[in-house]
Amino acid sequence: MAKNAKKKTSRKTAKATRKSADHQSKDKPKLLSGGNPQIPKADGDAPVQNYIAAMPGWKRDVGRDLDALVVRTVPKVRKAVRWNTPFYGVKDRGWFLSFHCFTKYIKVTLHNGASLDPLPPVESKHPDVRYYHIHEGEALDEKLLTKWIRQASRLPGEELF
Repeated sequence: MAKNAKKKTSRKTAKATRKSADHQSKDKPKLLSGGNPQIPKADGDAPVQNYIAAMPGWKRDVGRDLDALVVRTVPKVRKAVRWNTPFYGVKDRGWFLSFHCFTKYIKVTLHNGASLDPLPPVESKHPDVRYYHIHEGEALDEKLLTKWIRQASRLPGEELF
């Protein structure tokens, strides 16, 4: 009988712990490896803004700047969060850009980056994808990013989901 009592108690404790964790996650998103916010899959601006608000430290300001730059460059941009990453796309053309937090930098993914001029600096194992990394203390190269965003938004994008 004592064995069964322990099992019931531990089950109740585990359930209470999960409820507590669920409640906390609604208040503030969990930060995953490298400080990347865990944001539920959703379409629209609100989940992207939730992701940006949850970005740690200096990365939050860069996230806001990136988001504003994309919106200025592609006014009718489509937004979503998938795989704890904000995505930007054009209706009926797919996704052209996303970004993700890592410990020491933010990785901007240009999904058709191999078609851009000039070529974004960081290669991918995927032949069409290129990356641009932003480290703490670096100013955004808005002129170059705007050029890439404009070009990428006009190309066929990725239909990832």
